[in-house]
Amino acid sequence: MRILKSSPKADGFSMPAEFEPHYGTIMIWPERTDSWQAGGYAARRAFVKIAKIISRSENLTVLVSNGQYENARAFLPPEVRLCECTTDDSWARDTAPTFVKNDAGEIRGIDWGFNAWGGLEDGLYFPWDNDNHVARKICDLYFKDAYNCRDFILEGGSIHSDGEGTILTTESCLLSKGRNPHMTKAEIESMLLECLGAEKIIWLPRGIYNDETNEHVDNVCAFTAPGEVVLAWTDNKNDPQYELSKACLDTLENATDARGRKIKVRLLPIPEVPVCMTEEECSELDLWDGEPTRTPGERLAASYVNFYITNDSVLVPQFGDKMDRTAIEILAECFPTRKIEPIAARDILIGGGNIHCITQQVPKFSNL
Repeated sequence: MRILKSSPKADGFSMPAEFEPHYGTIMIWPERTDSWQAGGYAARRAFVKIAKIISRSENLTVLVSNGQYENARAFLPPEVRLCECTTDDSWARDTAPTFVKNDAGEIRGIDWGFNAWGGLEDGLYFPWDNDNHVARKICDLYFKDAYNCRDFILEGGSIHSDGEGTILTTESCLLSKGRNPHMTKAEIESMLLECLGAEKIIWLPRGIYNDETNEHVDNVCAFTAPGEVVLAWTDNKNDPQYELSKACLDTLENATDARGRKIKVRLLPIPEVPVCMTEEECSELDLWDGEPTRTPGERLAASYVNFYITNDSVLVPQFGDKMDRTAIEILAECFPTRKIEPIAARDILIGGGNIHCITQQVPKFSNL
């Protein structure tokens, strides 16, 4: 593996869309007990179900600690590759590399800087050194060169690509004080265009209410095809999410993509009843630095937009809400050639994210 100091755009590489063909997917086995309740066992059941579906149509690699290797091997399907790797938590979307691809079908990884969603300003844990080294290790594992972008703080959940030159992101996240406060919005945009080989950034103002990542875009809006997105939505004007989603809708309705197309927006409802922590769930989480990581009644950032696209399916979070079925129907319309796989996702959400957050795609490539 070479560590590259050039830029993907200069080298002819760009970020594909998630709905383009995958070689595989990366996940990380959950075990951090201040993130995952009841020692992580509930989350692991959900991870295993997801792993079984993903490995049906693509190559799945799961990173796992030395202490959990035997457990992971016992519960995961035999076709899943395990790789021992030290991490701080299980958010593969944010710590694994963002892969870029050229016209010849070669791929390379981007090694962004990671500081636990805000560093000492408003990050979620400390230290984060192990997670900050994951991307480069994965590039080594896949025999792919890595672009050294560690001086720029960015998580994979904060960007979405249409594969045709357009990137979605949120101002609330990328302009937060804990990411790159020394850079202006114009400088951050220039960095994204250069690293992702893109032509246009669509800046959405906000994300999902109470999203502790400073409102990652992958929880509020996602490309389903070139020129088409789903946007998290509620008709309830008394819900704090309404104003956030309305601001995003206003932006999208007045935007065009890199190819000059108007954006087709499908409204994907959030759960009708807010998903909140119970006392029992809080009691099953360890403290961090002497303080609880969740409180009873705390509203979680539940969104159906946090789905994951595989080669043959779309894995959709489910929350035991009447909108579960509506979300499935809308996404079935978006992805008519893929099987919609509903996944009970509350036990992942308690950790702070959802299905998209625990997965990272490896695009199909030609160079072995």
